[in-house]
Amino acid sequence: MNSAGDKLTEQDPDLRWMRHALSLARRAEAEGEVPVGAVLLDSEGEVLGEGWNRPIGSHDPSAHAEIVALRAAAQRLGNYRLTGTTLYVTLEPCIMCVGAIVHARVKRVVYGAPDPRTGAAGSAFDVLQSPLHNHRVEVTVGVLADECGAILKKFFQKKRQK
Repeated sequence: MNSAGDKLTEQDPDLRWMRHALSLARRAEAEGEVPVGAVLLDSEGEVLGEGWNRPIGSHDPSAHAEIVALRAAAQRLGNYRLTGTTLYVTLEPCIMCVGAIVHARVKRVVYGAPDPRTGAAGSAFDVLQSPLHNHRVEVTVGVLADECGAILKKFFQKKRQK
């Protein structure tokens, strides 16, 4: 697992794509969903799929941003194996999402804010690095973590005020 910290420059593609994921998170928020966004790129940097949280609007408990992006990419490619891809997501993926990430054979996950309660990419659990899997996923942590965390914090503060 790699920590992004302050090592990134403005030209770094990780910043560009995490900003895109944040724009998708804002779409989720506009729809009344928890603001999480995700974008999946192929090895050439082309967008294969993107998503934002939609479990409430779609009446689907599995409609997390990561799952929506993975489904879109799999449909586009006509293959559930998404080898060589990188998934950018604003919040550390949960157990359900990392299961799909492993099964899809995603090469790399880059996430912004950690989720100490349910994060399954190193915070609460470390499923992506489990030696029990026959596929390992590279993980980069903390890209635009403050911005990714702030949108979530603001969303839940508003929810509690209602």
